Amino acid sequence: MQSVGAGELQLSFAAESCGSGCQHHKMGRINTEDTDIAAKKDIMKIEPVPDSLPAIEGKLDASGKRFAVVVSRFNSFITERLLLSACDGLLRTGALKKDIAVVRVPGAFEIPSAARTLASTGKYDAIICIGCLLRGDTAHYDVIVNEVTRGIGQSAQETGVPHAFGVLTCDTLEQAIDRAGLKMGNKGFEAALAAVEMASLKDAVSSQPSAVSKSKTRAGSNHRRKSLKIRRSR
Repeated sequence: MQSVGAGELQLSFAAESCGSGCQHHKMGRINTEDTDIAAKKDIMKIEPVPDSLPAIEGKLDASGKRFAVVVSRFNSFITERLLLSACDGLLRTGALKKDIAVVRVPGAFEIPSAARTLASTGKYDAIICIGCLLRGDTAHYDVIVNEVTRGIGQSAQETGVPHAFGVLTCDTLEQAIDRAGLKMGNKGFEAALAAVEMASLKDAVSSQPSAVSKSKTRAGSNHRRKSLKIRRSR
């Protein structure tokens, strides 16, 4: 039987204690990390919006509203499909044919100018912009896309008339075809629904009483209450 010295016993005991200590240290770190993850999940947990909070929303009801559709003739084999579905969406939501004006422009670059002119007349509740831009070999695509997007957004902000963005910006013809009624639905139809909802939302927001009118109503009610108290005291 092989004898073991005291020094070897001490080294063996130290190694065992270190191993168990390291293992406990690792377990402690794992438990701490689990606690941190659970705390983060609690923080990131999203509570549902209470029913008591009223929300102002638009409705998909185009009854009694007028719409203008600005459509580009460039890439007409795509834009005509978008136009057809846009008109279909307006009619399905209650718009009348006589309340839909179709305005054709040469290309997508001319859409913002025509949309701005139509919105400035005050005759239309919403403007639907339809076009198709396909990427080419030069930077022309990027320049046109930026200008069209900026122009449509600026027209909507400055006139206060909702503008629906139905301009396709695709890399290939296949992508445009997919978004004109094939695999990815029809963006013209989606733009029409967005225009109807935004027109309805504008009416809903405009019908809300302002803070000034609320204060006047409260002041008037308080005045009436005071006058009634004075009469009763007499």
